[in-house]
Amino acid sequence: MVSPGWCRTKSAVVALGVLLLGGCSGVSPATLESACALFDHRSSWNRALEQTERRWGLPVHVQLAIIHQESKFRSDARPPRERLLWLIPLGRASSAQGYAQALDSTWAWYQEKTGRHGAKRSNFADAVDFIGWYARMSQQRLNISMWDARNQYLAYHEGHGGFERGSHKQKKWLLKVADKVANRSYLYRQQLKSCRP
Repeated sequence: MVSPGWCRTKSAVVALGVLLLGGCSGVSPATLESACALFDHRSSWNRALEQTERRWGLPVHVQLAIIHQESKFRSDARPPRERLLWLIPLGRASSAQGYAQALDSTWAWYQEKTGRHGAKRSNFADAVDFIGWYARMSQQRLNISMWDARNQYLAYHEGHGGFERGSHKQKKWLLKVADKVANRSYLYRQQLKSCRP
């Protein structure tokens, strides 16, 4: 016969495991490759993506491609710490964080302009709203189509001033990344045709 104390301990361990697994912010590699799986990952994500598309005009597949590149759908994503002699941890390369990898200053600008002072970079709905808002600013200031994932990403990465100056044109690595974002956006768009009305 099993003692009642052992059963309580086992139940506590199982409950703790469920809590830990449920609290993970990451998305499985298989899910990352499928727009339909991402779209259905959480019902709140689905609503947030569609609301951003309606509010700002940025298509879901472009939103997904940008988040994939920036954070791989991790709410706690941050740039790696720089190190001195591979041993001593220093500061991070930038203040970017969250799903959208937004910088402190750009996030503060978004909060001020939209009145969303309680928005958090680790909240998926807030992050996609930020991406949609920034894309709308890029459309208005730089005349970049909301469907142009490549140039939307370049303006997102370099900032509006940097894009206007053409700072991205001297960065071959960044142009390759922007091409990857464009290709992923196209792939996600094709996939979504089969699972989204």
